[in-house]
Formats: sequence, structure tokens, C-alpha cells
Amino acid sequence: MAVPSELKYSKEHEWVKVEGNTVTIGITEYAQGELGDIVFVELPEVDDEINEGDTFGSVESVKTVSELYAPVSGKVVESNDELEDSPEFVNESPYEKAWMVKVELSDESQIDELLTAEQYSEMIGE
Repeated sequence: MAVPSELKYSKEHEWVKVEGNTVTIGITEYAQGELGDIVFVELPEVDDEINEGDTFGSVESVKTVSELYAPVSGKVVESNDELEDSPEFVNESPYEKAWMVKVELSDESQIDELLTAEQYSEMIGE
């Protein structure tokens, strides 16, 4: 199972790609595998504020609906609208095509609280 080493991870199975004071957020390969076939994705609008630990959207699979939890706080600067028409990208390409949102950080120190790839791999038993 892929756990890219250049990313950070939350305990709720979101991945975070850090680029300066902006981060890209998605769900991990492990998470999409647990959910099964994704049929719908609900994401926040551009300019919405999200807060660490709060829900910022949801992913619906044939099995269940799962909330998305913000691993960091900040302002949404881009939302992946392609997922509305192609939610299957979450299953097919969780780290590439299926990024969820890009967020301008309000507190860069929150990045330090996230898990490394090694820590996340241990958490999921890989």
C-alpha cells in the first residue's frame, strides 16, 4: 500500500502535501480502500475557513458516508471540482487526481503535529 514519504498524515487518514504556506489535502490509499467504491464527494467552497479537527466535507461510498476532518486550519483557496463528476478518482488515484482542497495555512506550526509517512505506516499496520 502506498504511503508517499514526502507527505504528512493525520490520524483520521488525510494526507497533507506542504508547499510553502499552502497545503493540499486528500484521503489516503488506506482510507479509500476501507471505504470501498466512492460514489459522491462533498467539499467546501473557495474562501471557506476550515479549522483543525472540524469536518470540512464528506465522502460517500457504496458502504457508508465518511466525514473529512481538517488536519490544519486555514482558508480554502481551491477545491477539486473534478471530484463532483468523477468521484472514482478517489479510488483510482488518491494521491494525484483525487486531492480534495488546497488551503492557505493560518498556523504553520500545525504541520509539525502531523504524522510522518513512517508513523502513519505503523499506525495502519503496514
